Amino acid sequence: MRVEIRGLTKTFGHVRAVDDLSFTVEPGQVTGFLGPNGAGKTTTLRMALGLVAPDRGTTTFNGTPYAGLPDPMRRVGAVLETAFHPARSGRNHLRVYCRAAGLPVSRADEVLDQVGLGPAGRRRAGGYSMGMRQRLGLATALLGDPAVLVLDEPANGLDPEGIQWLRGFLRHLAHEQGRTVLVSSHLLAEVDQTADRVVIVAAGSLVREGSLEHLRSGADAEGGGTVLVRSPQSVRLAELLGGDGVAVEAAGADTLIVSGLTTAELGRLAFAEGVELHELRARTSGLEEVYFRLTAGQEQFAAAGPDEAAPSPSREVAS
Repeated sequence: MRVEIRGLTKTFGHVRAVDDLSFTVEPGQVTGFLGPNGAGKTTTLRMALGLVAPDRGTTTFNGTPYAGLPDPMRRVGAVLETAFHPARSGRNHLRVYCRAAGLPVSRADEVLDQVGLGPAGRRRAGGYSMGMRQRLGLATALLGDPAVLVLDEPANGLDPEGIQWLRGFLRHLAHEQGRTVLVSSHLLAEVDQTADRVVIVAAGSLVREGSLEHLRSGADAEGGGTVLVRSPQSVRLAELLGGDGVAVEAAGADTLIVSGLTTAELGRLAFAEGVELHELRARTSGLEEVYFRLTAGQEQFAAAGPDEAAPSPSREVAS
């Protein structure tokens, strides 16, 4: 199921929290949704799920707004916050949702096993650790066996083993089962290992959207990618490379970082000029490096909507 966000805009008072935001989330992929605090991520997800009314713009799931979906829990599973009655067991918590959505109560035990909470299902949820609460929220989103999962910071509170499990679980849902997975997260290293594509926002606007491979390669930079070249004739090569649209930076006695040319273009030039090369390769960047380059100076707590102004200890499930 394809998710299309088109022109979403939301203003709180005099603050524009989301500004004409558009992007697409494709099935069969994990899409990471990234941005500084106050960038408008949670407000965007709330508008997508009909919890906040946009000033303008639309979100559709295979062409249909969330409010128009028949049996929405069977189409879209979402966890924006995790709230539960502390005296209820995790199993009873899920059964309440099953009855409300017209789902068989047997789904409660099935999803508890699916997220690794089966043995703890009969314990009171008030005694769950933060990581267990996150798993319970994910189990709630999975009750309807939905084609789309929308998750806000699902790795919060998980230990390293839990994070590794979540990574494999989300990739399995997307790659093996063809589901559409949209994940908001601050854990850049984890997104780097989990997501296929990322959407980066800052100050409520889209900064970059694309595959991780595309972003890491530096292809998103104006004028082409970034190339590392090592040559005993680096000084001469730097002189030859001087020109419009090409930037050259020394990175050692015989090493240059070149922006604005591909490896093929640089190799042809060196061959034509008789410059000896010892190394020539595209220089890739980690997601963290790309993220900070694109969002430098954009953190803005003041631009957050009521739901993003500060972390809240109380979280609830949106389904």
